[in-house]
Amino acid sequence: MVDLSIYFQPISPNQFFDEEQLGSVIQIHQDSFPEMEKKSCALFFVPEYRGMMEGINASQTKNNIFREKLYRLFKARDWDLPIYDLGDLLPGKELKDTYFALAQIVAELVKNDIIPMVIGGSQDLTTAMFIGYEQLEQLINSCCIDSNLDLGEAEEAPTADGFVGSLLLRRPCYLFNHSNIGLQIPFAKPKEVDLFEKLFFDICRLGEFNSDFTKAEPLLRNADIISIDFQSVKAADLNHAYANPNGFRADQICQLAKYAGISDKVTSLGIFNCLDLNEVSADLVAQTIWYFLDGVVSRKGDFPKGDKSDYTRFTVFLEEGNHEIIFYKSNKSARWWMEVPYPPSEFSKFDRHHMVPCNKSDYDDAMKNEMPDLWWKTYQKLG
Repeated sequence: MVDLSIYFQPISPNQFFDEEQLGSVIQIHQDSFPEMEKKSCALFFVPEYRGMMEGINASQTKNNIFREKLYRLFKARDWDLPIYDLGDLLPGKELKDTYFALAQIVAELVKNDIIPMVIGGSQDLTTAMFIGYEQLEQLINSCCIDSNLDLGEAEEAPTADGFVGSLLLRRPCYLFNHSNIGLQIPFAKPKEVDLFEKLFFDICRLGEFNSDFTKAEPLLRNADIISIDFQSVKAADLNHAYANPNGFRADQICQLAKYAGISDKVTSLGIFNCLDLNEVSADLVAQTIWYFLDGVVSRKGDFPKGDKSDYTRFTVFLEEGNHEIIFYKSNKSARWWMEVPYPPSEFSKFDRHHMVPCNKSDYDDAMKNEMPDLWWKTYQKLG
């Protein structure tokens, strides 16, 4: 494995922990950089906010007290997952240097079956994570938990509120699908929503999530990269006042993190825009990390590929459009997928994307002769 220690500053927790608290379970970069195993998780803090709007000062960006909270939490009884804290990433002289470092770290960790958990920094760092995946040369899916679509102006460099547009301009483009969970329509330009629809991207609005939280689960299960804008949590639950009084409740952001962790497809997590952390908001960052880890430990390994003898198959024929939709239900987890046809000549390119996560409600809709939205969008992209 490539030496990653050059990118990090070690940390020195000034605490003592019970043997079952995470502070004694996590291998922390203190005197020496940890030797990491495969099938593990590695978290690190990135104090990089130059991609955010002006007016952010140093006192707002270097507060990583979430570690004090995280280390005090207890691991669940059945956890056997190796966890590492790599320390604080050293920001580069220029923003592009930080992007380069983060991309190299993400690429190396993902290649070695280690899930990077990037904490802090502004959300444009999602771009650097994405660049890390480009080295794998495979189409990937991203999912943002965010009150905004973050498309920005396509011709501009990545910014915290405009990084998605920059991903679309990269060539070659390895982005197959992008989804947003938590959009608040007052924050979205109509032309941005229109572009999402034209690209067949997915949106689960905050109101939709609040009425039925299961609508978000297939979007998380379909993603490789999860990017959480911590400011999508309502101000009251963070115990400090920024401009948005609406958003996810604290328990909901933890629920989303658990869903993301359970997904066999998710290979990296970013929690960004963690500004002005206080006792309450730092606790919430720590608990969000805890629930993601608990999800990873709970993975079923039941993504339907190869032999499907452990699945119940359902075939539904839609009269309108003459489409046949094949559903699979896992006998392990009771989760559902839809099979979307794709050109055989493109097998290697689309192999990871023609099995689309869904809910039983999509099957129920198909039985009513209604085309599932997720199936149709994927069919358009594959075709």
